[in-house]
Amino acid sequence: MIFMTQPFGAGSAGSGVAGVAGAAGAGAAADSVVADDELLTGEAVALDVRPAGFLLRALSGAIDFAVYAGTLVLAFIGLSVALADSGVDQALAQAIFTATLVGCLVVAPIVVETASRGRSLGRLAIGARIVRDDGGAISLRHAVIRGLTGFVEIYATFGALALVTSMLNGRSKRLGDLLAGTYSQHERVPHPLPFAVAVPPELLIWARTADVAKLPDRLQRRIVQFLTQSDRMLPATRERLAFELAGEAAPFVSPLPNVHAHVFLLGVAAMRRDREYRALVIERERLARMDPILHGLPNGFPDR
Repeated sequence: MIFMTQPFGAGSAGSGVAGVAGAAGAGAAADSVVADDELLTGEAVALDVRPAGFLLRALSGAIDFAVYAGTLVLAFIGLSVALADSGVDQALAQAIFTATLVGCLVVAPIVVETASRGRSLGRLAIGARIVRDDGGAISLRHAVIRGLTGFVEIYATFGALALVTSMLNGRSKRLGDLLAGTYSQHERVPHPLPFAVAVPPELLIWARTADVAKLPDRLQRRIVQFLTQSDRMLPATRERLAFELAGEAAPFVSPLPNVHAHVFLLGVAAMRRDREYRALVIERERLARMDPILHGLPNGFPDR
């Protein structure tokens, strides 16, 4: 009952079992670390979401900077032309230019974020949205804090302060996000690859009596991602990830087969898929039998 890269002798069986136990322990430790990094809502529900990376946030910020700064330049040019021969007092003209500056660089980002629930032109381009730390939509309060802070860290310093702050934390938060309790959530996910695999021939006899319990959702997704991408991995990387994932899945499988870790993961994925498919078929059959009762009318009640 060990995962191996080649047949073990009698003297190496103990070390093989220890290796699997060590891998399972390492997997449990990894899961605990991942759990600490998960996003928890107010109802203590873990969400599997991805924060936008530093490069994506920099690209989004550059697009927004170009839009708002370009609008400000055009507005200044238009006001200069309009006020050139109007005889307006210099103090009034300065007040108009100041109000235009605040409107384009502070008020406009606040209004856009509030109205679009955390989006902007730059975030639409990269597929991101500003959300609270608990995953909820931002409110006017969050947008105001981000807008006022953004005037200093983005426009006054040409983005230098925002870039430095984003590089110093795991979620690429800028100073406005740290003060408002928000972050940029990446909502654009890759198209799922088709995945269909059968039980490997060397596990057909084992599959008749094996019991594969329901795997944690995160572990199940990692196994599927590994199996769909293993052909494009380096041999050493594929070997290491297969052994780690097999060690994490081992506590949910009984008995453990004496096969390579990659083959073991194929068998586990195929058996879980078949078991869940059968459960869905049974549920559909039960609902079909109950449909006349659920949607039928009482005896003698007219069908209107």
